[in-house]
Amino acid sequence: MLQDPKFISPPLLEIKGLRASFRGSNGYGEAVRGIDLTLQPGKVLGIVGESGSGKSVSMMALLQLLPAGSLVTGSAKFGGRELVGMAPGDIRRIRGKQIGVIFQDPLTAFNPVLTIGEQIAEAIRLHDASVSRKQGLERAEHLLDSVAIPQPRRRVSQYPHEFSGGMRQRAMIAMAIANSPQLLIADEPTTALDVTVQAQILDLLQRLREELGIGLVLITHDLGVVAGSADEIAVMYGGRIVERGQVEDIFYRTRHPYTRGLLRAMPNIEDDGENLTPIEGTPPSIWARPGGCAFHPRCVNAQAICASDDPELRPAQATLSACHFADRLPQMLAPVLEMTP
Repeated sequence: MLQDPKFISPPLLEIKGLRASFRGSNGYGEAVRGIDLTLQPGKVLGIVGESGSGKSVSMMALLQLLPAGSLVTGSAKFGGRELVGMAPGDIRRIRGKQIGVIFQDPLTAFNPVLTIGEQIAEAIRLHDASVSRKQGLERAEHLLDSVAIPQPRRRVSQYPHEFSGGMRQRAMIAMAIANSPQLLIADEPTTALDVTVQAQILDLLQRLREELGIGLVLITHDLGVVAGSADEIAVMYGGRIVERGQVEDIFYRTRHPYTRGLLRAMPNIEDDGENLTPIEGTPPSIWARPGGCAFHPRCVNAQAICASDDPELRPAQATLSACHFADRLPQMLAPVLEMTP
């Protein structure tokens, strides 16, 4: 039964044909090559891929946080408003207020000479001039408490170097949600944290999403991070989305060899560690990307067409896949994981 369009929520974030290029000595190198993504309110989108695949660049592009001289084209609508090409003053009113960002390295993202409380209070007061410094610090204390930082009254007066890695990440999350955003972009929020703290951070993000009803974009190189938290996964390689689908379909019915490579490189609790299979080679540079499918130099199943034609992202049973042989992939490769969803 088809759902009545009147009861379908409009997308919170709708990206179409987004491209981002960096200027170099020999012209522009394209880091993001025309991606399409949609995120509904209250949902979690995981963007996965190796370093250099374009994950972070795509999100920083729509927030106008790329270096000067970068070129961004395409469309990125947030709540129906076009972000690409938006006036700097307008995007500043959205960034930090309606869209919160958890940056990849909280140690360098925080100012080392200001206390954590002062920085959170500043983020609040930038978007609400009626808030006094004292009120801002009181809110900062409450926010630190909401993200489970112990002794928030004392911590609010401490500096970033006095926090552990996990606590800095929680403080960064507190700053990102300080103005009750509708969308939260988490860029590698668990990098360099031990597995126990990783689990705590992911649980915290899940709790905040449920309590605040925000949409979440979770950027990571680790499929395991998004396994239990995302509703949909987009796998990026060479500046493109090479596979997109629901979490279970990506894990158990993947139709792209790169996704399969990522899955085979994941530790399995049932393995002794000897069955991990690395993806040979390195991701392509934006200045020397191969012709055809960008993954073909590393793909064990590459054929002549892969070096000449770049496949489009198209339906391949359970997922959308950019592979010439997506429909034949289950026969070409052995099952990835012997597990039951």
